Amino acid sequence: MRYVWQSVRALVACILVTIFAVPPSLVAQSHVVSPADLQKEMVTNTQARQHNLETVRQFLSSQRAENALKSAHINPVQVQTAVSTLSDQELAQLASRADKAQADFAGGKLEDRDLLIIIVAIAALVLLIVAVH
Repeated sequence: MRYVWQSVRALVACILVTIFAVPPSLVAQSHVVSPADLQKEMVTNTQARQHNLETVRQFLSSQRAENALKSAHINPVQVQTAVSTLSDQELAQLASRADKAQADFAGGKLEDRDLLIIIVAIAALVLLIVAVH
């Protein structure tokens, strides 16, 4: 009889340890973020990437940009192709710089020479990032 009570006590102790040792989050298995929210975030990120990609491509495909790249002996097609391989963060930074350069040029804050330097620097940066990847 004593052996039975020891076994029951050991079993109860094991059950109590299991109940209190296992975190409730493992038992519940509830998701913190809903699938709909994940999909919405993915769509937003994809749209932002497409917008940034279009901004950089439009900036680099202007006649001034192509002339600047050719004068620096950089293949414009290679740069255009390399842009799509950039990460989202790199692409966002380049799009921001391209927008700022276009706005500054349109506002008269930049001269042609300054814009050409920016274009060549962006192209060189794109090619450098792609080469490192």
